[in-house]
Amino acid sequence: MAQPLMPKATAVWLIDNTSLTFKQIADFCGLHELEVKGIADGDVAAGIKGMDPISAGQLTRAELEKAVADEGYAMKLHTVSEDVPVPTRRKGPRYTPVSRRQDRPDAISWLVRNHPELTDAQVSRLVGTTKPTIQAIRDRTHWNSANIKPVDPVTLGLCSQIELDAEVQKAARRLEREAKKKGGAKLKSTEESLAETAETAEPAEMPATEEITSETLFGTSETPAEPESKADDEEIDADSVFAGLKDKFGSE
Repeated sequence: MAQPLMPKATAVWLIDNTSLTFKQIADFCGLHELEVKGIADGDVAAGIKGMDPISAGQLTRAELEKAVADEGYAMKLHTVSEDVPVPTRRKGPRYTPVSRRQDRPDAISWLVRNHPELTDAQVSRLVGTTKPTIQAIRDRTHWNSANIKPVDPVTLGLCSQIELDAEVQKAARRLEREAKKKGGAKLKSTEESLAETAETAEPAEMPATEEITSETLFGTSETPAEPESKADDEEIDADSVFAGLKDKFGSE
C-alpha cells in the first residue's frame, strides 16, 4: 500500500491537528499503531516537524473529514499525476543518526533480554550495530555495562515495530525448522532397537505331535528289523523232540 512521502512527519501533523485514531493514522502513514502511540507520547520521532498532507497534495480535506466522522474509515492517499514513491530500505548496515547512537547499547540489551531467539545478524539489522558490540553486551563485558539499561528500540526510534515483528517471526520460523529437524533425526536407543527386534521376530515352527516320526527323530526312513518270533524257535524245538521220541520208542 502506498504511503506518504514523509510518514512520521505526516503522523506528527495528524496527531496534533486531527482527532483521528492511532489506527487510522498508522494505516495511512504505513506505521505500526504502537509507533504512532509512541509519537503521541513524545517517545518516538521527537524533534520532527509535522508536515501537512493536505498542503502537500497527499490527502484531500474531504477524505480527512470522512475519516474524522467514521473511526472505521481508512483514508486513501491522494495522487495527482504519479504515485508517491514508497521509501525502501537500502541494503547494507542500517544508518543510525549521531544523536541516537548512544542509545544503541540500551536497545541491544533490551533485544537480548526480551528476544533471545534473535541472532546477532538480526539485532545488527534492527539497531545498526556490530556483532562484537552485541557479544560484549551479551557477556556483560561492555565497557559501559554498569550504565546500560534495557530500552525498547522502537521507543528509541532505532527501528519500527513492523521491522521488529518481522525479525521476531523470522526467528520463530527458524527455531521451528530446527526443532523439526532434530525430532526427525532422533536415534533409537539400544533397548528400543532390541525390543523392536524381539517383537518382529517370528518363532520357529515345530512339527505337530502326530507328525513326529522315526524319520524326524533318527533322520532315516528305514524301519528297524523286527526280532524273530519265539514261535519259530518253539516249532523247531518240538520237531527235534518228537523225532527223538520216535527213535527211542521205536527201538524198544
